[in-house]
Amino acid sequence: MTADPSQSSATGRPIGDLMRALGVAARAAEPVLAFAPTEQKNRALLAAADALIERRGAILEANERDCREADRHALSAALRDRLRLDQTRLEAVAEGLRAVAALDDPIGTVLAAWRRPNGLLIERRRVPLGVVGVIYESRPNVTADAGALCLKSGNPSILRGGSESLHSNTAIHACLVTGLETAGLPASGIQLVPTADRTAVGHLLADMVEFVDVIVPRGGKGLIARVQNEARVPVIGHLEGICHVYVDAAADLEMAKRIVVNSKMRRTGICGAAETLLVDRRGAATMLGPLVAALLEAGCEVRGDAETLGVDPRVTFASDADWHAEYLDAIIAVRVVDGVDAAIAHIARYGSQHTDSIVTGDPQAAERFLARVDSAIVLHNASTQFADGGEFGMGAEIGISTDKFHARGPVGVEQLTSYKYLVRGTGQVRR
Repeated sequence: MTADPSQSSATGRPIGDLMRALGVAARAAEPVLAFAPTEQKNRALLAAADALIERRGAILEANERDCREADRHALSAALRDRLRLDQTRLEAVAEGLRAVAALDDPIGTVLAAWRRPNGLLIERRRVPLGVVGVIYESRPNVTADAGALCLKSGNPSILRGGSESLHSNTAIHACLVTGLETAGLPASGIQLVPTADRTAVGHLLADMVEFVDVIVPRGGKGLIARVQNEARVPVIGHLEGICHVYVDAAADLEMAKRIVVNSKMRRTGICGAAETLLVDRRGAATMLGPLVAALLEAGCEVRGDAETLGVDPRVTFASDADWHAEYLDAIIAVRVVDGVDAAIAHIARYGSQHTDSIVTGDPQAAERFLARVDSAIVLHNASTQFADGGEFGMGAEIGISTDKFHARGPVGVEQLTSYKYLVRGTGQVRR
């Protein structure tokens, strides 16, 4: 169900009617996808991956059109980086589809089975969630990732990307539809909202309860907050990624420099980018200066507390707002803390329960940090940029959830499922 991105309510069709039609089509596709054989779903994903490569010229041309519009509207550097596709990134999108195809199919998996004393056999079996609405900004790769993960988990999807990436999303979505049709699955199994009209989001959140079972938002703080405030169906999402790296006194300095610089600078605009560096006071005399210098030399602005200001004149003062900041840019806040417990306390106060890392050679400090930091992802001696479903072996992800109900961390195929109980008897009745 691919549409010209120039089409919207201006065609004379009210947005509410358009969205309702998407919902009706998704519900019709639901039983087909829920019971589709694994081989058929995989065939659709592999055909979509092939189509992405075959049409790469047209996709990159559509993306260039979006990027020119982004420049004209002066979008932030972080949003422009998320938006831009190139040959390498597009190949990675295709590989993501192939990786999802290679995953085990979760649908129908028996999670547990037991027999009661009365002879009833009870089985808990994994099933799809239903129709998944995905609302996202900037990143056109999410069109492929979200569509693929929902398909593999047997869920029809309604995708609403940002207006800034509409041409890119439309071109990628056409490849997904080609995959569905090649495999004999309904094209309405993965639908893209074909308008940039913002009222479409409101309809998806509040007016489609009979058609949408769950919403997954992926984007900035404003989008996530709106979704969580307005949605009348369950939401899987996170508000922001205020990620920390704590460098313990027992850390190897060279390892710490690599991890800190990578955590911040590999890609500054992703939710797993480190925003705050915490340094153990016991090691600050030998480690703080080199860590700050490594960040500055990598092109990162450093804002620090009083002790950090003293190690390099290029450091600027960090206000209280900096400890709460999700910069999504080449800026980091640095603070000296009194050991692992103080680092844990800082993260509990200022963090967003997304991703936090400790660098240390002390196994006891590492285990304490891993156990007591209440975040979706906690790492030891590794970059926060590993907060990614692909890096977790999930093939791809729709996003990183900081929720504590249903799904937490990378949202992949298993996180897009629920379960039901099957109870088999031999004529039992309850007294």
